[in-house]
Amino acid sequence: MKPVKKKKTEEPELEPLCCCEYIDRNGEKNHVAACLCDCQDLDEGCDRWITCKSLQPETCERIMDTISDRLRIPWLRGAKKVNISIIPPLVLLPVFLHVASWHFLLGVVVLTSLPVLALWYYYLTHRRKEQTLFFLSLGLFSLGYMYYVFLQEVVPKGRVGPVQLAVLTCGLFLILLALYRAKKNPGYLNPASSDRALSSSQLELLNRKGQEKTKGFPGTDTSGSLNNRTAKDDPRGSSRMPAGSPTKAKEDWCAKCQLVRPARAWHCRICGICVRRMDHHCVWINSCVGESNHQAFILALLIFLLTSVYGITLTLDTICRDRSVFTALFYCPGVYANYSSALSFTCVWYSVIITAGMAYIFLIQLINISYNVTEREVQQALRQKTGRRLLCGLIVDTGQYNRGFLRNWHQFSTLGTRAFHHPAEDIV
Repeated sequence: MKPVKKKKTEEPELEPLCCCEYIDRNGEKNHVAACLCDCQDLDEGCDRWITCKSLQPETCERIMDTISDRLRIPWLRGAKKVNISIIPPLVLLPVFLHVASWHFLLGVVVLTSLPVLALWYYYLTHRRKEQTLFFLSLGLFSLGYMYYVFLQEVVPKGRVGPVQLAVLTCGLFLILLALYRAKKNPGYLNPASSDRALSSSQLELLNRKGQEKTKGFPGTDTSGSLNNRTAKDDPRGSSRMPAGSPTKAKEDWCAKCQLVRPARAWHCRICGICVRRMDHHCVWINSCVGESNHQAFILALLIFLLTSVYGITLTLDTICRDRSVFTALFYCPGVYANYSSALSFTCVWYSVIITAGMAYIFLIQLINISYNVTEREVQQALRQKTGRRLLCGLIVDTGQYNRGFLRNWHQFSTLGTRAFHHPAEDIV
């Protein structure tokens, strides 16, 4: 007799979701129309707020998690989740700018409070080591809204020609193109490629050592990983030590990513991965700036500064005629006489504040590139007091990778063009 084959238990197939249905964080099917149903934490929070009682931080976090999970838009094959951090700039920025256009004093208060609120939110999310789309949403929406106000309030006055409008529009598209390039892979390290170079016993030993607190080695940072920078500069841009050196292996090992990092690579605690030649984590692009996207980041800053200054000049020349740009910025009589010019003037000052902040970042980046240091290495040198400070700390020279002005810029211009292979015996 032929053996009877046992039929496999067929798993029940999931029914396809309609455009308004989704699977919530508890793994249950839910509907967009039921977003306000069965929210005990929200009901409790409202009750305590009405009765003027304090609310526990854990309850606030659960309420925010519930709101972020249920905030969805209908989409094909199920409702898509919307990141709640992108919504405040879309709502608050137009409201604040229109309120600031009502009176000069309101403009001073609003334009002063906006940077303070942005810095507060930055330090709040930075302390929690959380990713946020707030600043990326703020930056992109600011570009779009400033361009919209320019088309609606400035161009109809007849002072801006078609060539000037075309140049400004091209600058806007170049900014978006450079941001798209800077948003790509900054140079993430692949754990699989580094694991092949080490045996399982070495991985276990390095993982155990990497999690312990290290004493007696210079360069210990707050996250538990160690600084792998040496005093000598290798021609390839990485420091070498003899094979099998326990100090070198311990310093370059990342216990979280389970890999041996090349020189100048760091683990980003916000992205949760190691990045080659990491400069810093930029909240404006919600990504790290590393070996593969550093050039695009600098290019985006440069194009933004040129386009912003050009747009500010055209706007001030339209609403404050027969005055220089600098004079019109501080003294423009009658600008609050009508709402159109008042809104344009308020947007000009908002653009000036943003441009000044980006100009400072751009200046710091140019200085760091000229001295061949990354922002991460600068912060490390300042904590350990190992760098040479110039101009009241504006310039920090670690003297580790500095090869001279021209060679430093040549090395920066060739970042990502060729990948150096570091054998395991050169690193471990």
